[in-house]
Amino acid sequence: MHIHRINYHAGPRALVALIQQQFWITNCRSLARTVVNQCTHCFRYKPRLSTQIMGNLPADRVTANRPFTFTGIDFAGPIPTYLKIRGKVPYKSYIAVFICFPSKAVHLEAVSGLSSDAFIAALKRFISRRGIPTKIYCDNATNFVGAEKKLKEFQHDFYDANYISNINNFCISNAIQFCFIPPRAPHFGGLWEAAVKIAKSHLFRTLHGTKMTFEELTTALAEIEAVMNSRPLSAASTDPNDLEVLTPGHFLIGCPLRSLPERAQLENDISNIQRWHRITAAKGAFWKRRQHKYIKELQQRYRWKKPNDNVQIGDLVLIAEDNLPPMHWLTGRVVKVNSGSDGHVRVADVQTQHAVFRRPITKLAVLPIN
Repeated sequence: MHIHRINYHAGPRALVALIQQQFWITNCRSLARTVVNQCTHCFRYKPRLSTQIMGNLPADRVTANRPFTFTGIDFAGPIPTYLKIRGKVPYKSYIAVFICFPSKAVHLEAVSGLSSDAFIAALKRFISRRGIPTKIYCDNATNFVGAEKKLKEFQHDFYDANYISNINNFCISNAIQFCFIPPRAPHFGGLWEAAVKIAKSHLFRTLHGTKMTFEELTTALAEIEAVMNSRPLSAASTDPNDLEVLTPGHFLIGCPLRSLPERAQLENDISNIQRWHRITAAKGAFWKRRQHKYIKELQQRYRWKKPNDNVQIGDLVLIAEDNLPPMHWLTGRVVKVNSGSDGHVRVADVQTQHAVFRRPITKLAVLPIN
């Protein structure tokens, strides 16, 4: 370590050559690599971010439920929106993307701003058309956090009122639970990030440069939503005798939204009970096909295939920042770890000289000081 420092932090090969001028050490190359890897100063110039084995699919992704019971939300934009008035400058509009966890069905809403009130208005429109979700997953954007605070205030004022007890119990049982992913961890929300990418690609490739009004933007988003809900969940078969490829639209209306309507079957001898059994059996068949085809494809791990050592409380780490060089990254100490159901740590709270930050381990580089 002394020779490594006095020679301007020489690399492993140069360090071996410098050592062999004065000493002969058995297994010198391995020792030189160990010295360079344990040098904190060299590590700060080229930090190695932590990784962990990819976790299992959450239960909300594989549980058969009503569409949009478990929902992810993200915003996309801005999109310049024009008024049909001469001299009026365009204003910014945004897209609220709602995606169903089990079926990957998509709901798109045009939003006039990023405020909490605008998000709550979009959420009300979504609930009116798709039903009340049990859980909403989203990132830590300020409009989402503000909306959660306002909803909590509304619930608090509503529940404290002297309403009938059964109405109170019904509202409590149907309250929406917000689940926030860790900050700076877009891979935790890969499901809605992919939906945002697809929606933006459809919009910009077709309507790039078009001066749309808010009404035209709403219409375009509704048509893009129909296209996204008609995409196959699994690979289509080349056999013409196979069943129709499974899409998110099957879980919404029983067929892809862009498909042609079928001819009505006038069978007067079918009772209402038989009709209900047929509808129930069709829904069960959709979920069964999804379980056998689509879920199997999701089980594949394309990276993070091996388990690594967990980040421990007390480790000294560097917090990665996208727009700063490594030498300007903040240094902090891990004060709390959050492990998943498999026991592996993927999120940690780091105490710095400014505040406590919650970050995924992919944004942390453990300093080699032990």
